[in-house]
Amino acid sequence: MSLSDVDRLLLQRCLDREPRAWQNFVDRFVGLVVHVVHRTTAGRGISIDEATRDDYVAEVFLVLVRHDFAVLRRFRRHCSLATYLTVIARRVVVRRLQQSQRESGVANEAAQAQPTTNGKHAGPSDADIQRIDNVEEVEHLMTRLDPREANVVRMYHLEGKTYQEISREVGVSENTIGPLLHRARQKMHPG
Repeated sequence: MSLSDVDRLLLQRCLDREPRAWQNFVDRFVGLVVHVVHRTTAGRGISIDEATRDDYVAEVFLVLVRHDFAVLRRFRRHCSLATYLTVIARRVVVRRLQQSQRESGVANEAAQAQPTTNGKHAGPSDADIQRIDNVEEVEHLMTRLDPREANVVRMYHLEGKTYQEISREVGVSENTIGPLLHRARQKMHPG
């Protein structure tokens, strides 16, 4: 299947940074990315919760916008855009699963070597390691968010709080934290 005229136009609008083009792109392909995340994790026998799924979906879209849409600019247009995005999304999810596996192994080794406090692990968890990837970049990008979103991003990425802890502090349902973080990430890396 070749690239459709609708997708060709949408892709070009994103690359040209036209208003609302990135939102239209996400709206068109978010279902596909969610499906790829589900199939990729299920195919490996891994069950993930909704929040983790949303994080994987957000990471796929972040990869697409990174470096001025470098991944989309490399698209040769010899197949459908959906096919290309499926391959990209699968690669991102597989890489993330492998990274989590490695970090989990490192965290387990560290946990065995770390002293404990009241039976609890005293060192950083693998989620903590993953969250604080680039503190300065996160703080800079948070200036694009409204105060509530910035607060949630700060608590999750910089303070290492769980969705449950954030929901209690902010006063919203725990189920809204993942989507709120997803939307905030989109604003932090607009198209």
